[in-house]
Amino acid sequence: MDMELERKFCQPGIGLRLTTEGTDQVIEGYASLFDAPDQGGDVVARGAYAASLKAMAAEGRRVRMLWQHDPAQPIGLWDEVTEDARGLRVKGRLLDGVARGREAAALIAAGAIEGLSIGYRTIRATKTAEGHRLLTELDLWEVSVVTFPMLPSARVAAKADGLNDAGLRDLATLFREGRQILAQG
Repeated sequence: MDMELERKFCQPGIGLRLTTEGTDQVIEGYASLFDAPDQGGDVVARGAYAASLKAMAAEGRRVRMLWQHDPAQPIGLWDEVTEDARGLRVKGRLLDGVARGREAAALIAAGAIEGLSIGYRTIRATKTAEGHRLLTELDLWEVSVVTFPMLPSARVAAKADGLNDAGLRDLATLFREGRQILAQG
């Protein structure tokens, strides 16, 4: 199986929620849903994250909370990452001492951002009779807060129809380079 880092976008309507607990901005929602084909034809099986979450807990590691899958931009901490009957549920805190964390909180509160996306490596997968890739074991690395673009094919974190993994990597690289150019300007 290919050991390259992959990303999967959770569709709208899953519900990312922002609340305040003390001085913390708390976000929660589903980063992945079980048994639902995504735009690229992948289906995550129940229990696909179990081994990864168990290994991380045993090693004292956490799933990272990133901004737009950028490893240079952690924005908070996931305090709870669990599988339930519906999918991969996450709950965490946006860090007020991090500029992007404050920005993310403001954007979520305004309704401008409402998405979660996972970064993972596929450990085991099979093909279903319907032609879907059934992901049965995943090594979860991170859950990102992401933006919903107006143009569906512009979803860098999504497996949009007609784009292969190489195409998604190329788009991600272009977006990353564009962000760097804008930051310099």
